[in-house]
This record gives sequence, C-alpha cells and structure tokens, in this order.
Amino acid sequence: MNKYKNILFDLDGTLTDPKEGITKSVQYALKKMNIDEFDLNHLERFIGPPIHSSFTEFYNFDESQTKQAVELYRERFKEKGMFENELYPGIPSLLKILKKQEYKLIVATSKVTEFANQILKYFQLDPYFDLVVGSHLDGTRSSKAEIIQYILDHYNNDSPGDFVMIGDRKYDCIGANEVGIDSIGVTYGYGSLQELKECKPTTIVDSVEQLKEVLLGVNR
Repeated sequence: MNKYKNILFDLDGTLTDPKEGITKSVQYALKKMNIDEFDLNHLERFIGPPIHSSFTEFYNFDESQTKQAVELYRERFKEKGMFENELYPGIPSLLKILKKQEYKLIVATSKVTEFANQILKYFQLDPYFDLVVGSHLDGTRSSKAEIIQYILDHYNNDSPGDFVMIGDRKYDCIGANEVGIDSIGVTYGYGSLQELKECKPTTIVDSVEQLKEVLLGVNR
C-alpha cells in the first residue's frame, strides 16, 4: 500500500493541456496593450506561474499595467479561453482508480479557484475531488507554497508525510519543498526535465501511466 493519503494535483499541464486557451488569452491582452505577440509558443511560459507575476516578469509591467493586463486576459479567458483546453489521455481513468481506492484528491493550482472549478466541471472531473484550492481574484494566495499550506491546514489531522504534490513546473516542486511534503514532477506538461530536476522533486515521471504506477505503489 502506498504511503500517501492525500494527493494534490496541479491543474494546467498536469490534468489538462491548457495551451490554446491561456496563450490566446495572453495574446489578446497584449494586443489590447499595443504589444504584438504572433508566436503562441513564446507564450507557453505563462502556463504554470501566477498570471500577475508573469505579466510583471516577462513584460516589465508596473502595478497598474499588470492589473490592466490581467483584467484583459480574464475578459477573454472567462468567455472562451478556459474551454480551449484538453484532458491528458488517461487522467479520468487514473482519478477514477484513485477515488475508488479512497485517496483524497485535491486540486492545488495558481489559477483562480472559481475558474478551476468551472474547468473541472466542464470536463466532468469535479466529482473526483474533495477540495479545490486556487488563488483569489485579487491575486492573493497565488504562490504554490501558500496554496499547499492552506491544504495542509485544512487536513490538519494528517501529517506532512501523508501528502504528495504532482505538477509539471518548478513552482509545484518548490512549493512542496517549502512546506515539507513530497512531490512528483511530470514531464508531459510544460516544464522541461532540466527545470524539474533542478528543484529536486521526490520522483519524476514521463507519462500518466508511470504516474499511476508510482501512486499505486507498483514495482515498489
């Protein structure tokens, strides 16, 4: 039997492939601010980190510009971007197996909680999850460490060793390290193998099938 009781999943790049919706919504916001970005691949770096910090870091926006960019991004994202999204093959069956075996499944995402809930409902994944924790609309509680700590506080009768964070970017692993829980990096998302190795996750897997083997204790 695997030691974990509570399994935390990142959303973007781990449960779903959100590239089209996120990059086109970023492109839309930048265009409204007179910045042309024609290559959507260049905007993949927005997948994973908090949206506020991405606009600030990648375009040197000040506080006012960042606020405007986020509002424009959400304008398109709420209408269509969140649905320009695809489930990774094997995710529904993995969640079904884990739920049947009575693991607690939790979404831990830097995406706004309201948007995360809508996406899970759209893909009919919401029945599998006991808790969905994301950021607030005002940009607070957006770091992965804050989000994971909130989850640990919610399940305060369990020890840190009962939890594992699964994600495709360094932010997931770093957040897990900061609060003292295990992490699993997945390379099928948007973080490179090098990026994941540098943040020292407990394990790295290359596919949903490998993830299932690790979580269910296969070959241990």
